[in-house]
Amino acid sequence: MLEALRRFKFSYSLYNFFQKKKLVYNIPLYEKYGLNKKYYSSVSSVDFKGLDNPKNVLDEFDSRDILPKDPLFNKLDSNTQSELLKWSKNGYAILEKFFSNEEIDSFNNEVNSLVESKQANWKNNGNKIMFAIHKSALLHSAGSNKKLISILNLLLGKKVSLFQSINFLKGSQQRSHSDSIHMTTFPYGNLIAVWVALEDITPDCGPLHYYPGSHKLPYIFNEAYSNVGSKYKLGDKHYSVYEDLIESVIKDNDFQKEIFLPKKGDVLIWHANVLHGGEKMTNPDSSRKSMVFHYYTDDAVCFHEITQRPTLK
Repeated sequence: MLEALRRFKFSYSLYNFFQKKKLVYNIPLYEKYGLNKKYYSSVSSVDFKGLDNPKNVLDEFDSRDILPKDPLFNKLDSNTQSELLKWSKNGYAILEKFFSNEEIDSFNNEVNSLVESKQANWKNNGNKIMFAIHKSALLHSAGSNKKLISILNLLLGKKVSLFQSINFLKGSQQRSHSDSIHMTTFPYGNLIAVWVALEDITPDCGPLHYYPGSHKLPYIFNEAYSNVGSKYKLGDKHYSVYEDLIESVIKDNDFQKEIFLPKKGDVLIWHANVLHGGEKMTNPDSSRKSMVFHYYTDDAVCFHEITQRPTLK
């Protein structure tokens, strides 16, 4: 019964009706783009078809040309500069030893403390904690680190705000996907992600993988796999249909997979549309402690494409 109700858009709209404070940010943006929507209305990429979709500066122009002109870029260390210059080509940047061992130890201890005090629980088969930043000032400060935020602002060419955190205990083993199917924006590309290694990552623990250059692909939304639905109902396609489509796109474009094997404290930043996922765990007893942060820009409509729900902020 509950699953059947979730197919109907009105069930989400009813819930959203009571979340006005967390949804009103979209109202002026709907007006800006000429959408006749209430704050609680269903919203999807189909609503923006035919509208001008302005690109962020490093999606339109090459980071190698643009970034050296920015005073903030020139204050960064040479290793960070080298990584950021490759952003437009690769769609990701690796910042080695961004957090010290002492900082990482404090983050791990904080996660353990949250679990022990029952302020947070490992969900998804004991592997995931969502929104720990809402329970811990320390973890929130990690995601809002001033240097990190300045780099993210630089990459998107505008101000970003921390939206979400996910802590992982083990590898996700998730098939390749783009974050933009889950945390969608209009204009497209106004999401950015940060992955923090909370320990040394080994090949047997199901490490993260990604496909350099895949961020340049057209964004793949519900319409691409016949999952738009109707005026009243959501699409009925299983998520695996989307994953199958992504797999075929990777093969068709001959993208070469890279596997992220960071050391404790290393950080990976990736573009909203980079295709990525988790490798298979070959050692089921291994851990892959990590912390992921997602950020939205302040000038974008934010929603969840699959369920067509505006994002609660």
